[in-house]
Amino acid sequence: MPTAAARIFALIATVTSLSVAFTSPALAAPPATGPLAANPYLGPLGTATMHGDAGSSDATPLAGPRANAPVSSYPLGAACPTLLQGSDGLVVGLCTTMVGQTPTVYLLDPASSGPLSGALASLQITKGSLLGGVYAYLDNHDQLVVVDGDRHLLKVEHKRVDGHWQLAVRSSIDLTSSIPQGDNVTGLVPDWAGNIWFATGKGVVGFASPTGKVSTVTLPAGELVANSISSAPNGGVAVASTHALYELHAKKDAAQILWRAPYDRGSARKPGQLSWGTGSTPTYLGPKSGDEYLAIVDNADDKVKLIIARSGTGEQVCSIPVLTKGGAGSENSPIGVGNTVFVASTYGYPYPAVPDGAGPAVPSTAPFKGGLTRVDITDSGCETVWDSPVRSAAVPRLSLADGGIHTLRRVGLDTTTPLDGFDYVVIDPATGRVRASTPLPPTMLEDPLQMAALIGRDGKLLQGTISGVVRIG
Repeated sequence: MPTAAARIFALIATVTSLSVAFTSPALAAPPATGPLAANPYLGPLGTATMHGDAGSSDATPLAGPRANAPVSSYPLGAACPTLLQGSDGLVVGLCTTMVGQTPTVYLLDPASSGPLSGALASLQITKGSLLGGVYAYLDNHDQLVVVDGDRHLLKVEHKRVDGHWQLAVRSSIDLTSSIPQGDNVTGLVPDWAGNIWFATGKGVVGFASPTGKVSTVTLPAGELVANSISSAPNGGVAVASTHALYELHAKKDAAQILWRAPYDRGSARKPGQLSWGTGSTPTYLGPKSGDEYLAIVDNADDKVKLIIARSGTGEQVCSIPVLTKGGAGSENSPIGVGNTVFVASTYGYPYPAVPDGAGPAVPSTAPFKGGLTRVDITDSGCETVWDSPVRSAAVPRLSLADGGIHTLRRVGLDTTTPLDGFDYVVIDPATGRVRASTPLPPTMLEDPLQMAALIGRDGKLLQGTISGVVRIG
């Protein structure tokens, strides 16, 4: 999830804008892939959700930055986990201000040349819990869909008025009768029928239909939801609680649980995790329809395992140890396309804070060694293809257009400090090796806090950081 780290901050980085040379050798072809399913109620494929699409593949059909791309930054004074691009090319960011920790929607123009002074427009929304208001998506009308701290499902539009850009709430659905006081939405996604599904931190899962009717189910007592949710063309909606993986669907206008599959949540929260349980937003993947399988990473005490389940039934396809060369834990959604999954380690990552009720980490701290594992699903189960020591500091994004895994890498000792540097790197998905890298300038100590990048249609990469957005390209 990463991504929840957006509400977290501990320092303000000095932000500048300058160019850095980036030389990229030819990248190896990506692994065999399956389809990325385009949801008709979402904006453009690859740019409308934090994880790229409704199935949370963390893959994109778009190519990343060109060679010799410049590096710039948006000094917003806010941490930005959700960066989305609509059909008009503008970027809508859902961020949290460093002063007041207020969720704020920003409208950005990635085509701006030269130093970037800030946003075209901004709109504050009501504050909720630490993980509430982090996940959102762009619908097929380029409207930001988000649930605020007052438990209202909002659609936020952007438009020009008298020559100036404005953000405004276009519509609102009251969810207060379905979500208890003190609870907040942590995950949000549309299904293929136009229902807007949500999951709350305290385990309420349901949807608002296109007519505004709301239906919910409540997960067993003690099961929390700390990551986003995913949907698939087969009608399934996947939710990972702190105890089990679920698949639900809408039947006769009612939310229903199809199946529940418990996983090993370990004996405690790990350092580099934001909850006691899986850190995964469930990922749909498959070689034919793109939704044959679901993937999460468990929280086992020793070696964490990638779990692949068959969607529709919950039958376990495999459970295989990952991240054996680095830290044993992941707060990130796996990349999943076709029969291939990539898992990045966040074990020991220095989040400045964690949500209330997350529980103590055991051990309290640990070095951040990193790690990235590729696993392929085979006829007989699953097999590890490679284990890389790369120290990814963000949610990696696989480009099917240029054949690279794009991320920011933390540079420094395993025992991290606020003075660590960051490189922009491209990883070969066939081998796990870093094929190209460029350092961010020393004056741009922009911790990405394991947040997700946006690769836009213009080839630029936007990465949310602790105090704004870094633009590469």
